[in-house]
Amino acid sequence: MKKISLLFILLSVFVWAQNSVLEKRINTILKDKKATVGVSVLGIETGFQYNKNGEKKLPMQSVFKFHIACAVLDFVDQGKLSLDQKILLKKSDLLENTWSPMRDKYPNGNVEVTLNEIIDYTVALSDNNGCDILLRLIGGPKTVQKFMDSKGVTGFQIKFNEEEMHRDWNVQYENYSTTRSIVQVLKKFYDGKLLSKKSTDYLMKVMLGTKTGANKIVEQLPKTTPVAHKTGASGKNKDGVTGAENDMGIITLPNGKHFAIAVFVSNSTETDAVNCKIVSDVTKVVWDYFNK
Repeated sequence: MKKISLLFILLSVFVWAQNSVLEKRINTILKDKKATVGVSVLGIETGFQYNKNGEKKLPMQSVFKFHIACAVLDFVDQGKLSLDQKILLKKSDLLENTWSPMRDKYPNGNVEVTLNEIIDYTVALSDNNGCDILLRLIGGPKTVQKFMDSKGVTGFQIKFNEEEMHRDWNVQYENYSTTRSIVQVLKKFYDGKLLSKKSTDYLMKVMLGTKTGANKIVEQLPKTTPVAHKTGASGKNKDGVTGAENDMGIITLPNGKHFAIAVFVSNSTETDAVNCKIVSDVTKVVWDYFNK
């Protein structure tokens, strides 16, 4: 019994020491930065946890498209929707002055596209019009909130769509999450506790194909590293404040294990380049920690 207790104490001291190293390196990155930064890390298989400002409610911006895609795929799992079903893309769906590669492809609308294509545009390319089409399809943000609530996801709130966020800068703060909540929901997703295996595999593949945020989580990782992630960004307001410069995802290590990470940079007066480098540098430090 004494041997077990001693081993537990030694292990606890080792974990504390390692966390202290990680904390010190992350603090160095964040030193003198004029921003609120939330960082959470969760070892999928090991249960390792690290949080810095992990309980702060920070705006998600387009990170919430992960939650929305999960709610849509729950409808697919229930047989209420199908990935192959055609959806009429109306001209009125394709709002101007918003990020929308889908609008660029179908500028005049009046075309049928599959649900699969809209999800891919929404998640992998962060299409804002695609996002709001998906929300209308399932009954709005309240449906997403209800779905995630039913799965035991806490520490987040989704109340408004992309169009509403574009009309009012302050609305983004109502679509918030803690970074701790993000890594916890990613683990639930990975473990198959949100969706069917088929839908989990499908969304994982879409996220592995994310094309936004090349200068965030993925920037300093080895090029062949599988990273299933979702980015979010607010841009700057007239006062030069960035509401959100975010990235979150599941990263596969060389040993085949995984960790979930969320880095949210909020209320920053730094440049866009500095905000993105914070995300990139923090991820690299965590990567090095797991590969030491």
